[in-house]
Amino acid sequence: MDYLQKAYCMNQSVRIYAAITTEMTSYAQNIFNMWPSSADAFGRLLTISSIMSATYKANETLNIIVKGDGPIGKMTVEARDCKVRGFVSNPGVFLQNTNGTINITKAVGAGEIEIIKDLHMRAPFSSSCEIIQGDIANDFTYYFAKSEQIPSSVGLGVSIDPETNKIIASGGFLIQIMPGCKDEYITKLEEKLSSLKPTTEMIKEGYTPLDIINEITDGDYVLLETKELKYECNCSKDRFKNGLKSLGKVELENILNEDHKVDITCNFCNKKYTFDENELKEIILEL
Repeated sequence: MDYLQKAYCMNQSVRIYAAITTEMTSYAQNIFNMWPSSADAFGRLLTISSIMSATYKANETLNIIVKGDGPIGKMTVEARDCKVRGFVSNPGVFLQNTNGTINITKAVGAGEIEIIKDLHMRAPFSSSCEIIQGDIANDFTYYFAKSEQIPSSVGLGVSIDPETNKIIASGGFLIQIMPGCKDEYITKLEEKLSSLKPTTEMIKEGYTPLDIINEITDGDYVLLETKELKYECNCSKDRFKNGLKSLGKVELENILNEDHKVDITCNFCNKKYTFDENELKEIILEL
């Protein structure tokens, strides 16, 4: 089970979220048949998206879009109540650094991150910032500082088996400095982060969210809550049926006469829905 744990440290002036997301990233890799660079980048985006959703109220929705000019193209994630779903424009990307490690910065490229928040107000709120590195972690650290004015640190990691190219571990953390945090606490935290193991190394070694929090705080923390994380798509045949109705009677009659059926594949989970000739006729009669 993927899950997240939230804690306070340094006299409740620092908030930490840590998560293991191996199941959701593995699931996404499998349904989209993602190659290593795409799987690594998208896994990191799924992780930070699920963590961010835990910072919002119930039913508030985040749409997070990473629009890079690298070969991966656009990555999109929808997050709500610690459930995520998403897709990648090009799942078939595998670039390597000179030392043989997976290159995601080049795969993502330059561009911008856009986040649209539906907080059940009059209209959704949108904010954005440029992609500064393409590794997702530093990009979101920059996003929090620039767009939300919250001093933060993001660590993300995906471990992929070099033999099978399959994800074996995924996870990360988000640290946020609360208003009024003492300078001495910030200095101590910066020193700790400078010597912290790489996130990919921690999750590959089997660190739990609590292990990550313990590593960052040297055991000086107060655990607040634990939440389950999940990749979940809410698509259904009825939803796509309503979409077909929006095409109008004339267009549906043309499809019926020419193709006799409609095949629709969900972008978010790759599930295929088929509307046969009789079903198309029923939909037309309902218009």
